[in-house]
Amino acid sequence: MTRPVRVLQFITPAGFYGAERWILALANNLDHQSVVCDLAVTRESESQDLTLAEVYPRQVGDVHYLDMQGRFDVGVVRKLCDIIRSRDIDIIHTHGYKSDILGLLAARRTGIRCLSTPHGFSGKTGWKLATFIRIGTHMLRYFDAVAPLSEELVADMARFRVPASRTQLIRNGVDLTEIDPVAADQPAASSPTIGFIGQMIPRKGLPDLLEVFDRLYSGDSSLQLHLLGDGRQREELERQAKAQPSGDAVSFLGFRSDRLERLAGFRLFVMTSSLEGIPRCLMEAMAMGVPVVAYDIPGVDQLVEHEVTGLLAPHGDKDALEKLCRRVLTDESLARQLAANARQLIVDRYSAARMAREYESLFDALVSGDYGLSSSQGRAG
Repeated sequence: MTRPVRVLQFITPAGFYGAERWILALANNLDHQSVVCDLAVTRESESQDLTLAEVYPRQVGDVHYLDMQGRFDVGVVRKLCDIIRSRDIDIIHTHGYKSDILGLLAARRTGIRCLSTPHGFSGKTGWKLATFIRIGTHMLRYFDAVAPLSEELVADMARFRVPASRTQLIRNGVDLTEIDPVAADQPAASSPTIGFIGQMIPRKGLPDLLEVFDRLYSGDSSLQLHLLGDGRQREELERQAKAQPSGDAVSFLGFRSDRLERLAGFRLFVMTSSLEGIPRCLMEAMAMGVPVVAYDIPGVDQLVEHEVTGLLAPHGDKDALEKLCRRVLTDESLARQLAANARQLIVDRYSAARMAREYESLFDALVSGDYGLSSSQGRAG
């Protein structure tokens, strides 16, 4: 029997959001006979959300906690090297600028292959964070392979001078094995709830969502807005909501273990981001059969075709966003058709099972030294 490829997923968790759930989706859909997939997470504070490590399936691989002194600790490289050697790891697979920097250093010290999956990049940041992000993106050109999640991120790789021969597009995928059982158990949404799931950070554009909801609420006081997630902008958003007439109808629910059950109860999912890769929360809403309205930005436009799989408003056009939300909320036939089309798109093109098969091929190519990356469909350039 051929020895399975041994991969170490490495991330510095910021919560249980897109990148963290992506790792879980990949682990759940890999062929466990051909790939052993360990997980390493940094432990940076007592309040850090390490849900990913807690729910990671142990039949896939071991979980390793790496204590980190401060926000960035090069001492983690030695700890990674110890894991790589003790677990006979073939490939370290990194996610995010900190893991890219530390993971590449560990790979070079131990002589193994290194792969990065960029999940998107922050917009406006402080100078210190921006400096680390620049270092991280610079490091990508030295990886054995980089697998962006979207065409937009492939273009970013070219801008960062990552060689096209080592760039392979593997589109994001949503874990239907996690979503379908929840969808089957949930009754159709009865309460008119608009929802959002994700980080509460500036690039998510949530002040626009709050303002648009307030306008919708003025015409229908039965509406509710549920915001799931957390982040540095939460207090500011809570103050904005409280100052609006619709304040009592807005619920900040934080991180929820019943995230999917809450999602299944949404009448409408709204995304007001200014910058995304291919957003996992949007894919999950579409897979769940919840109609979606969003700002038309790169990444989102890979999922939402206007009037087919959802409705798109020009970025920043709150008047247009309001009108589109109102259409979905008041036209049940339109809402059903958009939801059905969106679900079919996810099944056909954006499932985690399809994504996992493509990663298995990439893992094999890296271990064998075949950098041709056999799927021409996925090649950049």
